[in-house]
Amino acid sequence: MLLILALAGTLWNFDLPAKILCSVLAGFLLMRCFVIYHDQQHYAILSKSKVAERLMQAFGILAITPSSVWRSSHNHHHKHNSKLRGSNIGSFPIMTKDEFVRSSRRRRFAYLFVRHPLTILFGYVFMFLFGMCLNPFMNYPRRHLDCLVAMIVHVAIGAALVVFVGWQALLLTLILPFFITYAAATYFFYAQHNFPGVSFIDQGGWSYEKAAMESSSYMRTGPLMRWFTANIGYHHVHHLNARIPFYRLPEGMREIPELRHPKETSLHPADIVRCLRLKVWDVAQQRMVGVRGL
Repeated sequence: MLLILALAGTLWNFDLPAKILCSVLAGFLLMRCFVIYHDQQHYAILSKSKVAERLMQAFGILAITPSSVWRSSHNHHHKHNSKLRGSNIGSFPIMTKDEFVRSSRRRRFAYLFVRHPLTILFGYVFMFLFGMCLNPFMNYPRRHLDCLVAMIVHVAIGAALVVFVGWQALLLTLILPFFITYAAATYFFYAQHNFPGVSFIDQGGWSYEKAAMESSSYMRTGPLMRWFTANIGYHHVHHLNARIPFYRLPEGMREIPELRHPKETSLHPADIVRCLRLKVWDVAQQRMVGVRGL
């Protein structure tokens, strides 16, 4: 309801600064809805409700995160988190230092492009419109027909806004909220698994619990940001058990002693820079390093 009101404010408010404020607020509210959708796709909430399943499928189409892609790729990510091999589906790719050095210039460019700060900033385009909709449909059209539906609906909404309201509505009602949501979502997802102190493990030494604790961060934020992100910053707890609903993640960290001292990062600019500088896994040093000097 809050999201609908915020979006309505971008259309029916006569004051431009107020419209922009409503647009930004809609972006943050859409982010909260997206995380709640993510929880339902894990069956952490409303797991037995067929009505909720249909509503969330509809939300996935409207939010350009179709269920057929999101559920399969994200479940794969949980099952292969922190593996040096096989973790690229539903996650950022990871190369070892030696692999990067031996790779062709084209492959290096593609690898660094996906992890580039501007690519993360424009997650709306690269990660969601292309990564979650266009590419899956082009590769497996029958399996991911909902991806085509999501793209058509998204373009149709944009066209309707331009025709019936104007270009300003397209920008403030559609583009800016989605840009904010998916820039934040892409960075959160990146920083939750690419941070100083993260561990990547070869197949032989991997375990689900170790991956949750060693390769998933706790994102320190204030209470307002925790609300807007539906506690997704408690990512180590979420990876330990994806069936814990978002509203009980803080309780899990508080009540289970082993979860109280996770590897941390934050939204402080210095921490953001530290995370974004990490590019490849140095096997010899057992840590993520940048590409400078390789």
